[in-house]
Amino acid sequence: MVTHFIAGEYVSSNGSATKDVINPATGDVVDTVPRGTVDDVNDAVQAAAAAFPGWWETPAAKRGAIMYEAVKAIRANVDDLARLLTSEQGKPLAEARMEIHRFAYTIEHYAGLAKNLRGGYVPNLDENAHGLILKRPYGVCAAIVPWNFPLSLLGNKVGPALVAGNTMVIKPAETTPLTDVKVIELMSRAGLPPGVLNLVIGQGSVVGQRLLEHPTIAKVGFTGSTEVGRRVMATAAETIKRVTLELGGSDPLIVCDDADVDQAVSAASVGRFFNCGQACLAIKRIFVFEAVVDEFTDKLVAKVNRLTVGPGTEPRVRLGPLHTPEQRAEVEDQVRDAVERGATVLTGGKRPEGQQYENGNFYLPTVLTDVDPAAKVLTEEVFGPAVPIVPVKDLDEALARANDSIFGLGSSIWTNDINKATRAAEKLEAGYTWINSVAKIYDELPFGGFKQSGLGQEHGIEAIDHYMATKAVVVKTLE
Repeated sequence: MVTHFIAGEYVSSNGSATKDVINPATGDVVDTVPRGTVDDVNDAVQAAAAAFPGWWETPAAKRGAIMYEAVKAIRANVDDLARLLTSEQGKPLAEARMEIHRFAYTIEHYAGLAKNLRGGYVPNLDENAHGLILKRPYGVCAAIVPWNFPLSLLGNKVGPALVAGNTMVIKPAETTPLTDVKVIELMSRAGLPPGVLNLVIGQGSVVGQRLLEHPTIAKVGFTGSTEVGRRVMATAAETIKRVTLELGGSDPLIVCDDADVDQAVSAASVGRFFNCGQACLAIKRIFVFEAVVDEFTDKLVAKVNRLTVGPGTEPRVRLGPLHTPEQRAEVEDQVRDAVERGATVLTGGKRPEGQQYENGNFYLPTVLTDVDPAAKVLTEEVFGPAVPIVPVKDLDEALARANDSIFGLGSSIWTNDINKATRAAEKLEAGYTWINSVAKIYDELPFGGFKQSGLGQEHGIEAIDHYMATKAVVVKTLE
């Protein structure tokens, strides 16, 4: 049985409750893990607090060097980690490998920024006085990580937090803790001092709640649904914790009449169906100019029909199962609602048939048209392999429909008109806009949501700022 990882060691829980980790493709038990207690969290926070002074006082360049060694350990174990990730999350092995490399690249990126941490100097502040602007870590930070990308979304928090000099307590999703635990162990064995990274497995209502309430925790990085994000923000406010929230999205894709339709179709397929559509930044609403909507629709349906659904361990599979039966049921409800309101299912819209699918949470990739504006697939976040196509007259209508959402995470436009592209970049109410590009995140650029899609930034050098406090100092020289 996998246990918590605290102060550089695997540690048994203070409680006796456990939970099975289930393979989404087969229904088999992968492993059993503890359901952590408040005391478990307290122990992890204490370990992180004890490790903080030494980690902060470690020269930044040396912190970066230690993080580089940790990256080497991850890359040396990619295949084993990928198999473990696929077994607990369900995604195809190719996507699991991509996620592990993504995690390693993110940690490496922030390790490389270690020598660039800067403060500031203000000369002639007053007579015989100058000012200093100091940057210091907050101390003990918490990371609450979801199940859809348990490793790459962990890296988004660990990278900037560690390079800034913070220590951490991590709560992985209860359904996908195994790869996160193994990665934390590998990083610790590679040279991270005991207590710098700690992990407690358990329920959000217990482990997550205690992290949000604990007086020693100074900052919380959370990725998850907007609904839960509201509660995280409210609870953190009781002790004025700093928060970074990466929440839900309903990303629009706009295809103009001058676009390269083939490339737009390819981007739509990848952007919607990668990780079985279970991504905050997945394309979830497609708005296509009327002049090309038939061509786009026909080509997208043909491409979707070529996607192979099955267990992530099979080499030709492009869509694994949804993560849980509840997640599949939610997507089925959203598709059913659209159909009841008059939508047409062009492909998919049901579970695949066959013995190999009976024990997994499989659902066919689905394309919908004639969708009522009030349908759930347009008003809610659809966290699964279903997408509506909506015809629009022009860019004005496309932008209005795209912005008609409580979400504002990502967005895309395909056009060969620089004027349309520039206008969309300025007017789309989203933290990220891709122009003629597949929806891919870069560590070099800041990423954060507008509206109810989040608060603060991950990625970019800006992410480090969210893990450092700014202090002003006045230095008066004596005559």
